[in-house]
Amino acid sequence: MKTTWIVGTRGSKLALRQTQIVVDALREANPGHEFPIRTIRTTGDTIWDKPLAQIGGKGLFVKEIEEELVRGDIDIAVHSMKDLPAELAGGLVIAAVMVREDPRDAFVSTRLGSVSELRSGSRVGTGSTRRRAQLLRYRAGVQVVPLRGNVDTRMRKLTAENLDGIILAAAGIRRLGLEQVITEIIPADIMVPTAGQGAIGIEIRRGDEAAGLLGVIDHERTHREVAIERAVQAAVGGGCSIPLGIHARMEDDRIDLSLSLGNEDGTILVHEKLSEKPGGEQNLIEKASLILLEHFR
Repeated sequence: MKTTWIVGTRGSKLALRQTQIVVDALREANPGHEFPIRTIRTTGDTIWDKPLAQIGGKGLFVKEIEEELVRGDIDIAVHSMKDLPAELAGGLVIAAVMVREDPRDAFVSTRLGSVSELRSGSRVGTGSTRRRAQLLRYRAGVQVVPLRGNVDTRMRKLTAENLDGIILAAAGIRRLGLEQVITEIIPADIMVPTAGQGAIGIEIRRGDEAAGLLGVIDHERTHREVAIERAVQAAVGGGCSIPLGIHARMEDDRIDLSLSLGNEDGTILVHEKLSEKPGGEQNLIEKASLILLEHFR
């Protein structure tokens, strides 16, 4: 077995921080192996003036990385699981998922103490159709301002664009050590997270010997939760263009699955929680898929 494994990732501050978390875990678990990091510029990193839904959705942040993985230019790819489309490129698999950070969304504001304080006409920044739909469901009349960019850019726009608040993934803020800017963690019953949010996924070529290095850092519960979310997402074809929240949580005595499907105007078609006993993942996936697919016919 070789001892040097090239790890591919996007070049943003958050992507590099997440990749360093993975590399540190791999080095600790696999003494004598090296994991140099290669940054790869993706299409999503070059287009910042349009909503993701208009330019291709989730795959924009992974396509070039997966191409290098398929070619053998890198051995391991590190992704935010929420950025991965439901179907991976041919011949690739998710070999491990790191323990999940808080999967919920965070409200950041210098004026308000909670999303409950938003009123008609309040200006809130987000580029997510999912966050927009669920925010308008919760606080009708809020003015949603399109917002893209890395965490630092979006934080600057909070002031530069005179916004009352912005909504970001709590996990990204925390991994960057910026917990102090979070005004409120939005409860998941108000804003259901997107599939995979808060989880870091590690992708390799199917059958590659790199799999032998990754099993020890795989977090089984997170991997299973994300697998449920992605299976439902795949069944309905959900991407960035669909305001869709899917969040699974495994407890000792049950599995909970929260769903939210809506329109960008805040009209919510589905907003509910399902539960099954442990081992009932497939029943839960089928039940959730049927509920959501009713609105795609």
